[in-house]
Amino acid sequence: MRSLSIHLKILIAIFLLLGLTIIGYQIVVLKTPVTEKQVDDLWTIDAKISFDVRGTKPVKVQFYIPPKLEPYTIANELFLAKNYGQIIDESQLDSRHVTWSARKITGKQTLYYRLNLTKRHNDEKATLSNSKGITWREPIAIKGPDQLAVDALVNEIRSKSSNIATFISTAINLINDNNNDNVNLLLGNNRTIENKAKVIELVLSHAYIPIQKVYTLKLVNSGVQTPSLWIRSYYVDANKKADNSNELVGEWHYFNTQTGNIGLPNDEIVWWIGDNNVLSVDNGINSQVTFSMQKSELTALSLAKLSSANSQGDYSFYSLPLTTQSAYKIMLMIPFGVLIILLLRNIVGINTLGTFTPVLVALAFRETGLYFGLIFFSIIVAIGLSLRSYLEHLKLQMLPRLSIVLTFVVLLIIFVGLFSHKLGFDQGLSITLFPMVILTMTIERLSITWEERGGAFAFRVAIGTLVTASMAYAVMGFEPFTYFVFTFPAILLILIAFMLAMGRYRGYRLTELFRFKALLS
Repeated sequence: MRSLSIHLKILIAIFLLLGLTIIGYQIVVLKTPVTEKQVDDLWTIDAKISFDVRGTKPVKVQFYIPPKLEPYTIANELFLAKNYGQIIDESQLDSRHVTWSARKITGKQTLYYRLNLTKRHNDEKATLSNSKGITWREPIAIKGPDQLAVDALVNEIRSKSSNIATFISTAINLINDNNNDNVNLLLGNNRTIENKAKVIELVLSHAYIPIQKVYTLKLVNSGVQTPSLWIRSYYVDANKKADNSNELVGEWHYFNTQTGNIGLPNDEIVWWIGDNNVLSVDNGINSQVTFSMQKSELTALSLAKLSSANSQGDYSFYSLPLTTQSAYKIMLMIPFGVLIILLLRNIVGINTLGTFTPVLVALAFRETGLYFGLIFFSIIVAIGLSLRSYLEHLKLQMLPRLSIVLTFVVLLIIFVGLFSHKLGFDQGLSITLFPMVILTMTIERLSITWEERGGAFAFRVAIGTLVTASMAYAVMGFEPFTYFVFTFPAILLILIAFMLAMGRYRGYRLTELFRFKALLS
């Protein structure tokens, strides 16, 4: 007996720990919303691509799309390019691009790319922060006055910096200094941000520091937006080491090309990286791309559906068809209806028609509604019991008797449905096959209980069944709880642990405390 108790406790602990771990992983790691009403920001970014084709020519369009960059995740992508073939290249983390192609195109063309970003539902796919870069490069070849200017700048920057990060920031600040003669020599009359980035790369190359151009968009509610140019560099941080190893860890660091500040703000996202243009069109002229974005708020449920619709290999219930989701929602709530019955029978001591009949009645209430269902069930069961009692006097066998009761229940349901419709109550029309079968079986079981235990006990059982079914219906139909169970199905493991613990309960029921009150005193 002792070994059995230990075995049971171990089982309870396993189910409880497993359920809590899975739910905790969904909330903490996957950032799954706990409540359906919890809202999150959703950024919708539209890229409009337009160009002209003179004559009829084959066209190839290459457009860079954002890499996967934390903390934002791509909830959904939409490509609109009618009459074009489409290929998405994700072979490299930092240069995702889509290629559209067509054999015969003429006139003005407009293509669209739409991106939805959110901080929720982060997947485990590789992100841009996991990529690696080079830590050394050859200097760019120059000579004459340019060489002297670059050397002077490198020496000045080195004297004002202490590491790679401060070296790059100091270089950026110097290149943006309009009073520096060496900088003015290298820039010439072109002081655009692109030319400054080119000079920054030139100077840093003579310090053997590699950099990349990074084009970003700022997450703000605005109309048309122009990408901003940043630079990034991959270098080893002397203060960071790999886990369980003495090996130093390299990391990407981003720099503002106008201020020299380190790190991307939270509202800045990377769109494309490198020297290539974001858009290239073969056999097209006047090509351009415009960016616009809009911020909206979606509930947790909407975000879950949006994210799962575009994720492959996702085991979330939200990736299932809507009809299947509805069926699963009902199935997942049945164990909690059984839990209500378990508590009311074993703890309170309410008598019901078996274990699962109240749950079936509660499921029937989902179609009829609680108040109409209570009245409807009471009337049908009362009339059915009277018919069952009358048929008993005819000494009929069980199967013919049950068939007659079923037929009579069908006639009653049809009559009540038509009568309620005439009175303007359409709930009567919601009675389907499922409640009809439940009604028939309830009448049969109540009549048997009447015969075996008497009318008073059968009445108490009927009342207990309706009360239990009503409470189970309230729990199973509570929308916030339904969302939580559907989103975190591991809670059923915790429910199993609780039921296992209840299985060894041998104490008094609450009704028995009143029943044996005189004995206790």
